[in-house]
Amino acid sequence: MFRFNKTYFILSVILFLLEVYIAVYIHDAIIRPYAGDLLVVIFLYCLIRAFVNASVLKTAIAVLLFAYLIEFTQYIHLVRLLGWQHSRLANVVMGNSFQWIDMAAYTLGIVVVLIAERARLGRKQSGVV
Repeated sequence: MFRFNKTYFILSVILFLLEVYIAVYIHDAIIRPYAGDLLVVIFLYCLIRAFVNASVLKTAIAVLLFAYLIEFTQYIHLVRLLGWQHSRLANVVMGNSFQWIDMAAYTLGIVVVLIAERARLGRKQSGVV
């Protein structure tokens, strides 16, 4: 079940650094809110696949459900309910504003993962990789 995959680990580090760059330096109305949400599920997928030998589909679904759960906690204002509304870390990690478009961004991110994995597996089966 557990194993280290160097490729997924490197991808997760690159995606993490890209997310940090977006959070620190990009202050626009498209890339930061939507590309960041799309990339975060890809990051989480790669991070899990770096350490866990699970199927593509199971991992993708688990990551998507986790992202939906976090968005739901924003819908019910969990950070405020827990009294953490003044914690910058809690607000950054858990978020504090629910938006349906975020759910679409998470879903699109997982679709990108599934397409990329299908292409990778297709290349592997044809002997290209």
